[in-house]
Amino acid sequence: MSLRGRFVLVAAAAVAAAVAIASVVVYFIVQNELRGQVDRSLQDQARQIVSLPGLGFATPIGNKKYALHTRGLPFGSYFQLVDAGGSLYLPEQFDTVAPQLPGAAEAQKVAENTKPAFFSDTHVQGKHVRVLTTRATPYPYAIQIAVPLSDVDHELGKIELWLLLVAIGGVGAASVAGFLVARAALRPIRKLSDTAENVRLTRDLTQRIDVHGNDELSSLASTFNAMLESLDDAAQRQRQLVQDASHELRTPLTSLRTNIEVLAMGDGLPAEDREQLLKDVVAQLTEMTALIGELTDLARGEGQETVLEEVRIDLLVGEAIERTRRNHPDVPIDAELEPVATVGSPANLERAIGNLLDNAAKWSPAGASIEVVLTGGVLTVRDHGPGIPDADLPYIFDRFYRATSARSMPGSGLGLAIVRQVAESHGGSITVERPDGGGTLMRLTLPARPLAPASDGA
Repeated sequence: MSLRGRFVLVAAAAVAAAVAIASVVVYFIVQNELRGQVDRSLQDQARQIVSLPGLGFATPIGNKKYALHTRGLPFGSYFQLVDAGGSLYLPEQFDTVAPQLPGAAEAQKVAENTKPAFFSDTHVQGKHVRVLTTRATPYPYAIQIAVPLSDVDHELGKIELWLLLVAIGGVGAASVAGFLVARAALRPIRKLSDTAENVRLTRDLTQRIDVHGNDELSSLASTFNAMLESLDDAAQRQRQLVQDASHELRTPLTSLRTNIEVLAMGDGLPAEDREQLLKDVVAQLTEMTALIGELTDLARGEGQETVLEEVRIDLLVGEAIERTRRNHPDVPIDAELEPVATVGSPANLERAIGNLLDNAAKWSPAGASIEVVLTGGVLTVRDHGPGIPDADLPYIFDRFYRATSARSMPGSGLGLAIVRQVAESHGGSITVERPDGGGTLMRLTLPARPLAPASDGA
């Protein structure tokens, strides 16, 4: 069943239940009121009958049955007397004896004063009647008086009909109202569904849903728009990455193909040229391997959720410094590291820190030191190389961007892009500046907490 159908069904069921409960309550209130009126009328008639003249005069008409010579009974009423011995006294009306009421045995107990007065329902001559059984004080009898309930039953029947009509009308109105409310309430969901289906068919992630108000459905639409925006941004980054990668791979692949074709020309190639071409091929393969590795790291960082844990930044920086010293033994590194911890991905942070140090070492002249300082959550790496031109500063963290002076150097232009990606994924940032005295200063800022340094006696 559709959501709209379930909404209508629930609304109709709720109204039906409410109407049913209200109808039952109304029915029993009216029934009790009408029966209460009848009961009070029976009590009044009982007092009137007891005061009738000649109530004690009776003529035997059968076994323990007597005819009362009484006049002036209320029209439409039945009554009889029962004494403690079980004898039955029936009124004589219009020269005929009134019909006998059932329940004489219970009336005898009332006459014996062993049972209190009570009301009951029964049938006399096919009529539904209400019966009062009480003592006929001061006489030693119990009097049973009954009146037909036809008027009460008729009124209750009309009330039942009206309540049924009200219930049907209420359920019908609730169903219509529920349908209209559901249609209006679910219209934003329908728009969302249509937009999602259209996105699936057209693959156009730029579509959005108009958001009005601030209710739950508006929040759902806003969340859906945010999801589309994230998907669109991811798709654009993916397309840009593919375009940039294809552009960057085209040149080394062309060069590699040319060198291989020359090598395939045969033995006519001088040995010295062949050796140089082989070295070029190996260098190009190494460069392409590094490029593909960096592309993989960049793509993995964008689309993969990493397991976060507490990481000692100072230890990661120390390990990166040792690797850089091994790879660039002619570049001294001065380090000042405070114990600092953060929550993040150790592998990603290690890659970012390593890229910063490798970039600084690559641009440092032999003998020119690199200064590494870690204070709080701020890591600064300064080299004393040629520095970055002002025109290139805004773009050095872009993918594949390489300054004019760097295009003759090995590298893909992805190292600093990876640093920025890692910093932002950890809630941090990376900046670059040209310090006084030349060179370049990179500042990596991460959310971190300082640790107390270990004591000497530890």
